[in-house]
Amino acid sequence: MREGELSGATVVFDLDGTLVDTAPDLLCALNQTLDLEGLPHASLGQMRAIVGQGARKTIERAAGLSGVRFSSARLDQLTEAFVRFYRADIAAESQPFPGVEETLLALQGAGARLAVCTNKRTELSVELLRALELEERFSAIVGADAVQNSKPHPEHFRETVARAGGVIRDSIMIGDSAPDVASAKGAGAPALAVTFGYTETPVEKLGADGLIDDFRTAPSLILSLLRRR
Repeated sequence: MREGELSGATVVFDLDGTLVDTAPDLLCALNQTLDLEGLPHASLGQMRAIVGQGARKTIERAAGLSGVRFSSARLDQLTEAFVRFYRADIAAESQPFPGVEETLLALQGAGARLAVCTNKRTELSVELLRALELEERFSAIVGADAVQNSKPHPEHFRETVARAGGVIRDSIMIGDSAPDVASAKGAGAPALAVTFGYTETPVEKLGADGLIDDFRTAPSLILSLLRRR
């Protein structure tokens, strides 16, 4: 990719299951949380299917696997417990997916702004990316708590692009799940989906404009889609 080839573009990434394989650390925090209620532990496979809409929803869905429902007040308490467990060792096993770091460098070298749009809390997202020495790559990191309506609502994507200093016409989303694709599409932007992320729905059925099997192929796909616009 040539210098300046993506000048003016904003590339927005989901975090969990897209940039970083966080499932092992999220699972550890989830199972510690389930222990508080004496519920069976979730498996790594189950974790990859139920994560993606924030800690509260993940706990709710994990409890549902055992036929348990919590009151809203108890879910609030368990969510705070989950956050404490997770923050205590946020990057014990989490690692960027193969090719992520070189891809971010290539995109920046071509002039693109980079941003993160995630249903994780903003402060946890920043902590994780800082621990992995990736934080400085992004012009904006916008968690679910930073907007009134988080993914799949288009507001989340629009706000992320705005905070990065970009415009929707020259922006694109890269994610791994239906909320990622819906947020970008609802805002009028294209979306690419990685095939190695966390999703209940088969990635081919997410409605993305293209699929990424290897992060190193992302720059050419991004360039192609933005040129069509």
